[in-house]
Amino acid sequence: MKKIIVIVALVAILLMGCTSINRPWLIGDGTVGPRTGQSSGSIILGIFGDVDAGMITAARNAGITKIGAVDFQVKSMLGVIITYTTTVTGQ
Repeated sequence: MKKIIVIVALVAILLMGCTSINRPWLIGDGTVGPRTGQSSGSIILGIFGDVDAGMITAARNAGITKIGAVDFQVKSMLGVIITYTTTVTGQ
């Protein structure tokens, strides 16, 4: 009986542990240009990692000078690895 409870608990933890949040924003007049830039980074165990997932970095990566829309996404794998990704579109 104890084995079944432990197995059910582990399955429940694994199913609950993966999360993805996507948050779109319109900046300025909302003109979506032909260029798309992305920046991302991951943190492991909440302390290890280097994250520069900002709008300015994403815009620089694509040579965008006028940002039209921003999409920010956070993915979590069991709370151990968290990945931040910012996608910028503009001119």
